[in-house]
Amino acid sequence: MTASAEKFTRQTLLDVTPLTPSLFTLRTTRDPGFRFQAGQFARLGVTKADGSVVWRAYSMVSSPYDEFLEFFSIVVPDGEFTSELSRLREGDTLLVDRQAFGYLTLDRFVDGRDLWLLSTGTGVAPFLSILQDFEVWEKFERIVLVYSAREAKELAYQALIAGLAERDYLAEHAHKLLYLPTVTREQHPGALTGRITQLIDSGELEQAAGLEISPEHSRVMICGNPQMIDDTRALLKRRELRLSLSRKPGQVAVENYW
Repeated sequence: MTASAEKFTRQTLLDVTPLTPSLFTLRTTRDPGFRFQAGQFARLGVTKADGSVVWRAYSMVSSPYDEFLEFFSIVVPDGEFTSELSRLREGDTLLVDRQAFGYLTLDRFVDGRDLWLLSTGTGVAPFLSILQDFEVWEKFERIVLVYSAREAKELAYQALIAGLAERDYLAEHAHKLLYLPTVTREQHPGALTGRITQLIDSGELEQAAGLEISPEHSRVMICGNPQMIDDTRALLKRRELRLSLSRKPGQVAVENYW
């Protein structure tokens, strides 16, 4: 099979940055033909010592307009994929599927005033891509990024989030963004304490945002561990917020590829 006929491309690792013993970011070159919408994911492949390839899905952190691809990963103890991935270094090769996937994209919503981005752990990745794309700033009046981690040191990309307001193309829209980090296992200055579901159930999240989560005005994207997604969807369903489908637009969009 020729390289052009393969369903993947071979990209070079430009940077691997450990954040904690279990979290790291990686940046690769980007094939000129690779296109994606902010919020989508790619299938990444690593080659094992025996020559076999293991594939996993990873949301892009980078924007659709960057010349590189960036991903955010957790190290799963003895995980077949992440244990191999975490050993890669600059100059090594990573396989990237030629096609992007996923429906955690802004076209899931036909209307709405306030956009809530609810994430746990590495689930913040697609939202960082969305926030670097101008479309979201034009489409919504308020954008609330909720990022939950167990400990404050696991809250990644703080400089990127803080720097959004300084980007020239976002200058007149930066006031629309409210960032609400939350930590579940410790108290941390400037962060809420507790799980996203607890904060929604108690009303503390809406109080902190100064906004109500309602079917009329709110559109909600959720990305994180499957239990969080299921529990959050159940809470939102009780408030009459429904999953948005192509045949029946709603107020909620999710990504779950764990």
